[in-house]
Amino acid sequence: MGKLWNRHQARLLLARWQETYDIYAPVRMPGDGCFSDTDTVRYGLIDSLEEIVWDQKSDYSFKEALLPISETLFYFTDDNASVPEAPKKKRLIFLRSCEMNALRRLDQMYLNNGPEDFYYKRIRQDARFVLMGCDTPFASCFCASMGTNTCEGYHAYVHPDGDRFYLDIPDRELAACADGLAAEDASQPVKSVTKDAVSVKIPDALPENAATLDLWKDYSSRCISCGRCNFVCPTCTCFTMQDLFYRDNDHGRAGERRRVWASCQVDGYTDMAGGICFRKDPGERMRFKVLHKISDYKKRFGYHMCVGCGRCENICPEYISYTECLNRLDAAARSSAEGGEQ
Repeated sequence: MGKLWNRHQARLLLARWQETYDIYAPVRMPGDGCFSDTDTVRYGLIDSLEEIVWDQKSDYSFKEALLPISETLFYFTDDNASVPEAPKKKRLIFLRSCEMNALRRLDQMYLNNGPEDFYYKRIRQDARFVLMGCDTPFASCFCASMGTNTCEGYHAYVHPDGDRFYLDIPDRELAACADGLAAEDASQPVKSVTKDAVSVKIPDALPENAATLDLWKDYSSRCISCGRCNFVCPTCTCFTMQDLFYRDNDHGRAGERRRVWASCQVDGYTDMAGGICFRKDPGERMRFKVLHKISDYKKRFGYHMCVGCGRCENICPEYISYTECLNRLDAAARSSAEGGEQ
C-alpha cells in the first residue's frame, strides 16, 4: 500500500531528497538529437519535478549516472599520483524496470567479475533507485520477452496519475523524508507492461554454425561502425584508457588518466600488437555483439545480458533492426534443429 501525492506534495518531497542526493532522471535536451532540430532524452541532474520526462523512453540509458562517459581515475606527475575525491553527495536515480535489471548486469561486471572496481563501487554503494512505472511498451521494447518487465531491489516506486503521483517508498532513508507530508492511502497501480512492442524470439540453443551464418554478411555493408548501439545500451561495459598530458607545466610531465567508454562495433577495438585484429568486418562485429548479448553471457552467468530496452535499434542511423536479427537467428536455430540449412 502506497500513497497518492498531489504535485505540490511531490515537489516538497523531491526538495527534501535533494538535500542528501543528486537526483538524476530522464530529461529533454532541446536540439541535441541525431538529426537537425530534434531533441534527445537522456539522463541529467534535475532541479525540479517538471524536468522529468515520464511519457517517453530515454534515448540513452541510466548508466551514465553511475558510470561517466569519461572518468578521471588519477592525476599524475613525475613523482606522485592522486585519486580524485569521491562525489560529495549520494545519487538518486529514476529508471525503468528494464534498467533496474540492467543494474544487475553492471554490478556483475564491475563488482563480481574479478576484483571490485573501486570507482564504480564508491558511487554505486551510496546510490538509491526510484522505479518509474510503465503503462505501455515504448517503440522497439521487448522486456517481457527477456523477463525484465518486472524487477526487485528498488528503493521507491513512482507512477504518475494525471496531476498526482502514486508513491511507494520501502527504503527507510527515503521514506523518512516524507514525514509530515500529508498524502492519502492508495492501491498500487500496474507496475509493469505485460506485452512487447515488437515480437521477439530468443533461440533456446544456437546452431553449431551460428558464427558462420550468412545473415551476418548482411550487416557488413550496412553497419557503419559508429558504436552508438553500445553507447546507449544499459548493459555494455567496455572501456578504453586515455592519458591526457597537461602542457602548461614543465615539459608536460603531468596529467591524468581517464577511463572512457568504448565500443566493440568500432573499427580497431580488437587491434593488438603486431597488427593483429580479430574482427575487421562490421558483420563480424555485429555477430560478436549479438551472440554475447543472448548466448555467451548467459553461458557464464545464467541469464541474458540483453534486457530488451530496444535502444540500440532506436538509435541506429542505418536503421539496423536488432530485434529482426534476433528473430532471424531464432529461425536459423529452428531450421538447423529440423535438419535444414541457413
